[in-house]
Amino acid sequence: MFSSLLKRGAIAATLLASALTLSGCGYNQFQSLDEQVNAGWSEVLNQYQRRADLIPNIVNTVKGEANFEQETLTKVVEARAKATSIQVTPELANDPEAMKKFQAAQGEVSSALSRLMMITENYPNLKANQGFQDLRVQLEGTENRITVARNRYIKTVTEYNTHARSFPNNLTAMVMGYKVKPNFTVENEAAIKVAPTVSFDKPAAK
Repeated sequence: MFSSLLKRGAIAATLLASALTLSGCGYNQFQSLDEQVNAGWSEVLNQYQRRADLIPNIVNTVKGEANFEQETLTKVVEARAKATSIQVTPELANDPEAMKKFQAAQGEVSSALSRLMMITENYPNLKANQGFQDLRVQLEGTENRITVARNRYIKTVTEYNTHARSFPNNLTAMVMGYKVKPNFTVENEAAIKVAPTVSFDKPAAK
């Protein structure tokens, strides 16, 4: 039994030595890529929070319009509440299931906001309200920033995962505990290259 333990220890030591001494073991690159992923994730969260902070002002402004569709406002408020109720921790970005829930919740916010903005085209008073127009411009800018941040994050995670799966970096990953990270997904891969559009050119169909 003692010899068996020694053998296992020798194998582990050999594996560790191999991972750390092989040319291009990738340890330092792991550090750099991991930092880039963390920075990218922080920026994604920052932009989503920026949007969440805009929503109360948008809702309050629209609420002042007589006979505005209450159901649409309610969906926006509920979607925001659901998205902001998710506890965002550094571990969330490393948990595939948590990432899916986070992405789904943010998707609901995008959908509800798009519907809200389309409907506002039917209300001349809102179209003439400078305060609302300013909020609309801020929302458009934020949606664009979200897309840029997501795209950058997708790229950095892809680079990290490629590095983690490549030999001999995969040995370093196994020894040092660097795991493949979950990424944002889209049903239509081409859609991620285009910023979400909130159309204000045509009134919503009645």
